[in-house]
Amino acid sequence: MISQKMNDTLTLTGPDTDAGAVLRHYWHPAALSDELAGERPVVPVTLLGEQLVLFRDTDGKLGLIDRACPHRGADLCYGRLEDNGLRCPFHGWHFNRDGQCVEQPGEPADSKMHTRIKTTSYPVVEKNGIVFAYMGPGEPPAFPNFDCFRAPQTHVFAFKGLWQCNWLQAMEVGIDPAHASFLHRFLEDEDPQDSYGKQFRDTAADTDIPMTQLLREYTRPEISVEETTYGMRIIALRHLDNGKTHVRITNQIFPEAISIPMSREMIITQWHVPIDDENCYWYSMFTSFDKPVDKQRMREQRLQEHRLPDYAPIKNRHNNYGFNPQEQRQSTYTGMGLDINVHDQWAVESPGRITDRTKEHLGSTDVAIIKYRRMLRAAIENLKQGNTGALPMRSNTDPATIYGPISNDTIGDREHWQQAFTRSDTERRRACKDWDACVAQSS
Repeated sequence: MISQKMNDTLTLTGPDTDAGAVLRHYWHPAALSDELAGERPVVPVTLLGEQLVLFRDTDGKLGLIDRACPHRGADLCYGRLEDNGLRCPFHGWHFNRDGQCVEQPGEPADSKMHTRIKTTSYPVVEKNGIVFAYMGPGEPPAFPNFDCFRAPQTHVFAFKGLWQCNWLQAMEVGIDPAHASFLHRFLEDEDPQDSYGKQFRDTAADTDIPMTQLLREYTRPEISVEETTYGMRIIALRHLDNGKTHVRITNQIFPEAISIPMSREMIITQWHVPIDDENCYWYSMFTSFDKPVDKQRMREQRLQEHRLPDYAPIKNRHNNYGFNPQEQRQSTYTGMGLDINVHDQWAVESPGRITDRTKEHLGSTDVAIIKYRRMLRAAIENLKQGNTGALPMRSNTDPATIYGPISNDTIGDREHWQQAFTRSDTERRRACKDWDACVAQSS
């Protein structure tokens, strides 16, 4: 349990909030590149409680500026995309991608008033299908050399989904290794040959055991956490009956991302980005080591479960997440279908828009959640004291020197599980032919 005051401190991210100040020192996904693919590349973006508009100008460069025109507040999402910027249809005020007003056609011809009008703007960078924004003070930090950024565009597929809950409870489900044995339990195992683009559908490493069977039969993982330069590494050990151990390595990337294995040859890097305090988007980069990703197939899979243009899930609280009691008796633990995103969505939305943590009781399997909250609290305190250098990835370590992180499933001898997961990751990276995936094992 924590106090309501502390719950507010950790969850609220708008301007002038404690967690919001920390998050603003990092890059965040603002939109998918796909959202700008039409003939008019202008999309509304609400990020950390701020209403913005993202556009690509006639030079092909991106701008992210305040959505309200500083004249009389008209919505610039309806602006005319012309003359290398956005022009407000109300009175023709024209803004470039830096937020500078460059023309006021209704004012006297000799007026210089426009030179004094500048709206909020934020730096943006496009990487492998996602547009990232930096909303903090000073120069933006460098991007780390994570696999999802190093891999060529052919090997990365990006998508997003809307969840109607606070960002923190959305992120915390991703650093909870124990829930997979229950929330994502399948009472009948699917054919692993049909596993492409699906999590937990592969076979366990170097075996013919479906991952769904392993998770179902071994429900008490031994979980430990290691602090790293990027956040923390989470190790879940499931000790098998034959003297072997299944090792699952996942990661928390500070402040609001995770990196997890999807299969033996693909990983997921996923950000949980606050829209406002009661809604968030998850943004995922699916990164392949062995071959280019089948983007069309993966997009079609996810559009079966999401609607456009807001990427809202078709199954939601209004239709009970597709809950079917017969299915719950016979085939899945939740009765909510085979898409584990729906399971996670129910788990994070059903406690309410912001979880009441004054009533929660954390257990031993919540070690990563406890550790993360302490890291966030420490970051808040350091920032209040002006010690920006103490923030994860904002310290003396150059983010560009941070590689990986290692995210994989493997099986090895119980006494030598560390060697098993480092060996399997090294082998996977060395076998990567289309890009240089090699990293130092300390990453």
